[in-house]
Amino acid sequence: MKCPYCGDMENKVIDSRMTKGGNTVRRRRECIGCSRRFTTYERVEQLPLVLIKKDGRREPFDRAKVLVGMQKACEKRNISINTLEEFVDELERELQEMGEKELPSSVVGERIMTKLHGLDDVAYVRFASVYREFKDINDFMSQLKELFESRSKGLPIT
Repeated sequence: MKCPYCGDMENKVIDSRMTKGGNTVRRRRECIGCSRRFTTYERVEQLPLVLIKKDGRREPFDRAKVLVGMQKACEKRNISINTLEEFVDELERELQEMGEKELPSSVVGERIMTKLHGLDDVAYVRFASVYREFKDINDFMSQLKELFESRSKGLPIT
C-alpha cells in the first residue's frame, strides 16, 4: 500500500477492525518512511453489477457516484457521512444478493428515494427533483403535496 503522504510503499498495519456490517475491514497503517498514519478499507471484490439506464445505455454500478448524489441531496442537512456510507454499503450488498448481472437503474433510484424519505424530507425532495426530472414548479409542488399527505397518514411515498 502506497503512503498517501510520501509515496513510500513500506508500511505496517497497526490496527484492523471489521466495520459494522462485517463486509469491510478497516486498517490503520503507519508508513515506515515518514511515520505518518493513514486508514485503508478492504472489501471483497464482487462481480460487476451493470445498471440499465433510462435511455437503454448500460453502465457499471458505481458506489462513489451513488454516495456523491446522496451527499449533494443531504448538503447542509444534519446527516452524517457515516450514515450515508452505511446505506450505500447496504444497498450494494442488497443489489449483489439479488443475483442479477443487470438491473434497471430505477431500482437503485427508488431505494435511495425510500431511504432519504426516512432520513430527511429536504434531502428527499432535493434528490427527487433531480431523479424524477421535475420539468416545472407543478411537478415540484405535486411531489411536496404527496410528501405532506404521506406524513399525515404515516405512509411511504410512491
